[in-house]
Amino acid sequence: MKASKRNVHIKLITEIFHQHNKEVTRVEEVGTFLQKENTSVLQFTEQYEDQEDHVQALITISPERVSVKRSGAVDMHQVFKKKQTTENVYRHAYGTIHMETFTDQITFRDLSQAKEGKLFISYTTKLNGEDSRRHRLTLSFREEQK
Repeated sequence: MKASKRNVHIKLITEIFHQHNKEVTRVEEVGTFLQKENTSVLQFTEQYEDQEDHVQALITISPERVSVKRSGAVDMHQVFKKKQTTENVYRHAYGTIHMETFTDQITFRDLSQAKEGKLFISYTTKLNGEDSRRHRLTLSFREEQK
């Protein structure tokens, strides 16, 4: 099968629930979506107004796992596998954090199934062995209009 690459508008919302508090982060960027057989790849640059450094994001989605690689102002490679625990190290200007991630749910719809693609991941993390925090990641994307 031939790979198809498209320019897309990406909206990423992350929600973190910790002790009665909810922290929400929204990122909207333009990036690329590449689909080849049963693997999808989203690539974009996170740009922050208050920071000079940007973060390159590469999200690879396959039936058995989702991989999120971020490099630049932060460096991490987080892998999500449904009903499994994975580990990674998150590096940023203030030091490193060891992360344990347990993934509850992963759902994905690509652009061949609808006008808007969507990735949803529900998971918990432990940072440096502390209490678990619940997370929801919702990434939606649609083809850029020419």
